[in-house]
Amino acid sequence: MAAKVYQPDQELETRVKKATERISENMHIVANEPSLAFYRLQEHVRKALPPMVEKRVEVLALRQQLQGHCYDVEYAVSAIKSMDGATKSFNNTLELLKNAIFYKQQIKYEEQRRKKTEGNKESMYKRLSAHIPTLPDDLSDVVRETANRVESMMNHARHSSTEGQRTN
Repeated sequence: MAAKVYQPDQELETRVKKATERISENMHIVANEPSLAFYRLQEHVRKALPPMVEKRVEVLALRQQLQGHCYDVEYAVSAIKSMDGATKSFNNTLELLKNAIFYKQQIKYEEQRRKKTEGNKESMYKRLSAHIPTLPDDLSDVVRETANRVESMMNHARHSSTEGQRTN
C-alpha cells in the first residue's frame, strides 16, 4: 500500500491556529483573573481602610465619652433622689427659721414698748448731763462718768423689779 502523503490544508491550519490562540488567550485570562481580582481588592482596601480605621477610632472615643456622660447622669439622678429625702429636714429648718423671726419680732416689739414707757420718764441725770459742757473740762469728765454709772444702775434696778413682779 502506498503511503499517503499528508498535504496540509491551509484553511484548516488557520482555523486551528485561531482556535489555539483563543484557547491560549482564555487560559491566560482565566489564569490571571484571580490575580486581577486580588489586585482590585488590594487597591480597594488601601483606599478604604485608613478612613474606616479613623472612623473606628472616632467611634471608640465617642463611646468612651458617652459612657462617661452616662455615669455623670446616673450620679446626678442619684443625688437628686437623695435630695428628695432631705425635704423633711429643709421643712424643719424653714419652720425653725420662721419661729426665730417671730420671736425676734416679739423681742423687738417689747424693747420698743419699754423704751417708750421709759423714754417718757426723763432722768434727772440726763438733765444734769446736758449742763456738763458748761463745767470745766476736768470736772465734766468725772461728772459725765458718774452720771452714766448712776443711770445704768437705776435702769438695772427698774428692770430687775419689773422682772420680779412678772415671775410672781
